[in-house]
Amino acid sequence: MDAAFYDSAAKLVDAHVVDQARQVEKTNRRPVQELVDQRRLPTKGWSDDAVEKLLRDCAAMDSNNFEENVGVGEREARVLSGVVRRRHFGLAHGVGRSGDVAAVQPKAAGSSLLAKLANALALDALKEAGLVEFRRAVVLPCATGLSLSLCLLALRNQLPPTERAKKSKALWCRVDQKSCFKGILLAGLEAEVVAPRTDGSAPIHNRKTQPPPSSDELRTNLEALERRLQNNEDVFCIVTTTSCFAPRAPDDVVGVARLCLKHNVRHVVNNAYGVQCSKTCAQIARASRVGRVDVVVASTDKNFLVPVGGAVVAGNDADIIDTIGRAYPGRASATPCVDLLATLLGLGRNGWRSLLDEREAQLEGFRSSLEDVARKHGERLLDTPHNRISFGVTLSALAAKARRVKDDDNAVRDRCTKFGSMLFTRCVSGTRVVARETDAKDIAGYSFVGWGASCDDYPEPYFTAACALGASGRELADFVGRLDRAFGQAHKQLDKELRRRSDSQDSLSTSNL
Repeated sequence: MDAAFYDSAAKLVDAHVVDQARQVEKTNRRPVQELVDQRRLPTKGWSDDAVEKLLRDCAAMDSNNFEENVGVGEREARVLSGVVRRRHFGLAHGVGRSGDVAAVQPKAAGSSLLAKLANALALDALKEAGLVEFRRAVVLPCATGLSLSLCLLALRNQLPPTERAKKSKALWCRVDQKSCFKGILLAGLEAEVVAPRTDGSAPIHNRKTQPPPSSDELRTNLEALERRLQNNEDVFCIVTTTSCFAPRAPDDVVGVARLCLKHNVRHVVNNAYGVQCSKTCAQIARASRVGRVDVVVASTDKNFLVPVGGAVVAGNDADIIDTIGRAYPGRASATPCVDLLATLLGLGRNGWRSLLDEREAQLEGFRSSLEDVARKHGERLLDTPHNRISFGVTLSALAAKARRVKDDDNAVRDRCTKFGSMLFTRCVSGTRVVARETDAKDIAGYSFVGWGASCDDYPEPYFTAACALGASGRELADFVGRLDRAFGQAHKQLDKELRRRSDSQDSLSTSNL
């Protein structure tokens, strides 16, 4: 409401009452003005009502919400369903233009403003998490794998045509999650898989003939990358991953960044859910300082707790990030931007910092509880000191008992995977069982032996669980309790089958007498 409205209202209602309302509105408007001026996270989170008011006010700036608007184009943001319209606050035009996802959409000033604010606050949130070297960020309306493809395509299209045809390979440090690998292939690149090393020394496939390592961790094979880059005429980039399932450790992005700088090879980091980890962010920031990091891709849902469908692409070279934004074909959905902006405004800097700190504070307690339960049932917590999100627990004792019931690899493997099902039926989601001697996995003609473990022959079956952003202490404690009961039930079933087998053998021996 403008000054003229309040002046007119003062003629109908006591002036001092109207003036009080005017002052309150001015106070309420100040955070919005500060947001647009400063383009940074507010110190204190906004109320839901304040966030909704911003969204509705911005929606009123879009042409589809002008009462007198007459649209005669083929795309006029017409929304048939009232439910859909309310769900999107009337923001139906999307963001960007056909040539640039970050460009202003002339029909949608409000949506464009929200997108600009989302990009700015995303960058500020990344810096608050520890990615202090970043200079630009853009929110893409596609999840991590597809966003990686877009980044790779945009970077490759910067090359001259002759060089583009020659540099056709991406060196990929193996991590058994499909989206990143498929993203590389979708970008038209050939993936060259670089196997990890255990404990930073012995190759995992030679573990049976070598002394056991000091940890169970799978680390980046920098030596193999260095050897490959001695002849790198066909290498376009290296793709590293900084958030992954145990026992895989986040890639040594500092070491890889130095190699990429030395050999003039692009470096793309899949930081799908690593923003929540302070040590990972510190490593990426350091890699950006001492080596080469072209672009970092992070999921919006895993890092910022919004619905699936977006990713933040960021880096310390603003021109590269702008190039990726211009590579997006067509207009884009505004939903990922709106979801992220609303969440960050609701959190504020204090709320975002508190959320990150709360996860870090729960790490050691969760690790200790897992270790206690594992020990109670004859298992152990895998030693993976560099992975600060995912934890692995062996299923070796369970597998050994299952083999006593039936000495068959398939039967033992089924018992291990059944343990994951037991957890799921107890309303535990997110655990991941990796049994030994699994069949090779074929992805677009590439064969992966031991798929799930990020190596060909991991020596023990195990399952993983994560101490992830947003998980409450109560939730983690409930999981540990259900895990304890699931272990007890699994061993009880196996013990029962062993007794039945023993009784059967005794009966057979008696009858033979």
